[in-house]
Amino acid sequence: MSGTGNDFIIIDHRDAFLAPEEQAAFAKKVCRRMFSVGADGLILLENSDVADFKWQFYNADGTRAEMCGNGARCAARYAYSKGIAPASMSFMTVAGLIRAEVKDDLVKLAMTPPQDTRLHCKFDFGGENRVSHFSNTGVPHAVYFVENNRDTPVREWGHEIRFHARYQPDGTNVNFAEVTSRTSLMVRTYERGVENETMACGTGAVASGLLGGLLGYVQSPVAVTTSGGEVLTIYFDIKGQDVDSISGVYLEGPANFIYEGVLSQEALR
Repeated sequence: MSGTGNDFIIIDHRDAFLAPEEQAAFAKKVCRRMFSVGADGLILLENSDVADFKWQFYNADGTRAEMCGNGARCAARYAYSKGIAPASMSFMTVAGLIRAEVKDDLVKLAMTPPQDTRLHCKFDFGGENRVSHFSNTGVPHAVYFVENNRDTPVREWGHEIRFHARYQPDGTNVNFAEVTSRTSLMVRTYERGVENETMACGTGAVASGLLGGLLGYVQSPVAVTTSGGEVLTIYFDIKGQDVDSISGVYLEGPANFIYEGVLSQEALR
């Protein structure tokens, strides 16, 4: 499935066949482009005692991620289409309980409250001392506001910030956001675990929208154009620059089926 160009392998794992200790290696193998299915991540849907289902989410390199906005939309639409969950559903992630509403190919997520939000973080990258901002919207995100975003060296700067001492030991995702109007941003994201720019990042779009709102650059709802050219809509309530006042955070966007198939044993070589 694809969520605005962020692509995922999704498996109904309620009748489990992969032991927990095998899942990371399996994800790394099947997410290899050109040699296997190829994807930004693997999502396993499993049974839950407290929600409609729970997921196990793995990045392409086999690392775990607490949350993924684009993946969550895809998981929600998949679960609804397969009768695993109703159109209004909840599911468990490492980041907490996520609520979703499916309508046709659009999915709207009620996001968990952002954590550790920090404005005006100064440190060196790209050969200069620069100011960026930070928020954990399920996973950690640094956001740097730029002009002429199409010229941003996303891979080089993203790699430098992702591994910067400030964000160790776990690292961070990195977003470069251009304000295009009072209600719109153009965002490019370097994703931790993929270690490159991806076509979209849902939690990154949320972090960019929230931080842009706190800084007074944009107001809700914010239309975020991703690297792949598709649009995510971010909703939020904020009182001035009060980080503790953030509420009503939603992420809305498409989730699309690409294909279904049977995996060959040779794809795991």
